[in-house]
Amino acid sequence: MKNIKILLNTQHKSKIDTITGTRKNKIYAGFIYCLIISLFGGVTSAREKGEWHCFHGLNRNNMSAETGLLKVWPKAGPKVLWTVTGLGEGYSSVSIAKEYLFTAGMINNQSYVFAFDLNGKQIWKKPNGQAWESTMSHARGYTGSRSTPTYDDGVVYHLGETGRLAAFDYRTGKEIWFLNLRENFDAEIPEYGYSESVHIDGDRLYCSPAGEKGFMVCLNKKDGELIWVNEEITGVAGYSSPILAEFGGYLQIINMSSNCVYGVDTKTGKLLWSVEYEGPRSLNNTDPIFHNGYVFASSGYGKGSILIKLNISGKEIIPETVWHTTLMDNHHGGVILLDGYLYGAGDRSRGWFCLDFMTGEQMWKTRGKGSLVYADNMFYFLEETGTMKLVKATSEKYDETGSFEGPDGGKGMHWAHSVVCGGRLYIRHNDKLVAYDIESK
Repeated sequence: MKNIKILLNTQHKSKIDTITGTRKNKIYAGFIYCLIISLFGGVTSAREKGEWHCFHGLNRNNMSAETGLLKVWPKAGPKVLWTVTGLGEGYSSVSIAKEYLFTAGMINNQSYVFAFDLNGKQIWKKPNGQAWESTMSHARGYTGSRSTPTYDDGVVYHLGETGRLAAFDYRTGKEIWFLNLRENFDAEIPEYGYSESVHIDGDRLYCSPAGEKGFMVCLNKKDGELIWVNEEITGVAGYSSPILAEFGGYLQIINMSSNCVYGVDTKTGKLLWSVEYEGPRSLNNTDPIFHNGYVFASSGYGKGSILIKLNISGKEIIPETVWHTTLMDNHHGGVILLDGYLYGAGDRSRGWFCLDFMTGEQMWKTRGKGSLVYADNMFYFLEETGTMKLVKATSEKYDETGSFEGPDGGKGMHWAHSVVCGGRLYIRHNDKLVAYDIESK
């Protein structure tokens, strides 16, 4: 593959030797294991409760494992721990790992990736390609970063708006390798810039150049070398980010293009199934949801929401539409599935919704529009106008227990998705990022 630049060949890797032998050795190994767990904590707690490795979290479902959080906020809102400015323009959310926080922004027509410690001190700032700018008059206020950095195994990966994919050492920001997606896969910059947050599983990195020589690709995360390419997917970039799901004997990567929802075999890159789903503006921005053999997808501008059943027939997967509704036509604020119900905001159907997952029936609706995140039986609704709301996670009724005005970081809507991690609520608006203390004392 052309234009892959490898700048550093250092691997941050640790190995645990397998202990075998006599019963005595096994007992000793068990003792050592328990000691390690007691000293350093379990894998679940490290990977779920204290960290948020990528856009919408490790499981890509936008549900935090945090507990012990406030159920009601003071009138003025939770305590501000710190505020960071100087991020530039953009809608990138945050990822958190190894006591570092990562995000991205645009300054002077240049995209940057940032790293901060958990006290808000900047550790490093590195460029990642020219920023995207629109020539369309209605979209000139939409400039700035889109993709959220993805952390994995000591490396931070980021896709810039103009197609520069780069890997950085998480401690120093030193660039390890980069790849120009547009040049390698004969792709045009999407209408609103590349917005996907790349997905990593094992040694594989998945992303969508949406080019003539490849719509979706699988790369080796260590050096950017091509593993497989898929040229079967139709449409152009849909601006959503992929999810992984095991079903029908395949580990699938599921996502949306501008005109369809699809599933691809992660082993071979073969297209397993596809359902046409194109809205009035060919913009599918919301990540799909997989649950028990069903795939949910949503699209704004009046298109609505759809539930697809994946039927197994031999080695084939045959998709079937279960229901479609114009309700909750999600723009780009995301949808969460919790206990059999879908929560999110509509665009033209305007409002916050709760829908039954299996039927699409509306359980409740209230005014508003924005993005959301879940933690500790509560939803955090960020209105695109800047108001943050704390809402009980129930399908019975809309029940708000607190609200406050989020940070003002300059022009534009509050479109960056918020994060709950480490007893904190992180809200980004353009140039400004604020950390709030939401732990219940």
